[in-house]
Amino acid sequence: MILFRQKYPRWFDWNLNVVRFENRVAAYFFLLRDEYPSTDEEQAIHLDFPYPDAKNDLNRWLPLVKWLLAIPHLVILFFLALAALIVVIIAWFAILFTGRYPEGLFDFVVGVMRWGNRVQGYAFVLITDRYPPFSLNP
Repeated sequence: MILFRQKYPRWFDWNLNVVRFENRVAAYFFLLRDEYPSTDEEQAIHLDFPYPDAKNDLNRWLPLVKWLLAIPHLVILFFLALAALIVVIIAWFAILFTGRYPEGLFDFVVGVMRWGNRVQGYAFVLITDRYPPFSLNP
């Protein structure tokens, strides 16, 4: 629809809620939250992005190549996800023995999730044409 009609599909809410649920599941998996992820309640994980104005804000031809432009991010995110998995295992032991998630490990995992969200929004949800930065920071 972006390519031919310069309109973003009305199933935007579906995309937003799927990405929100993915983040709740990831936060639970990475030990960032203790409550089981809800399929309909927002809980403590907050994610929001504005409905894109396809005619004024999105290039109509860019969705054809965004996935290709995101390959460097996806390669780096693959290795960061592996590192995050190792960090979560270390954090599990830290939580087991100290009762706390070490702040540096927590920030790293949250940074990987944020980076992944920016890339997903750019390449797959197609809400922005702004190329995501190579950064763990917001």
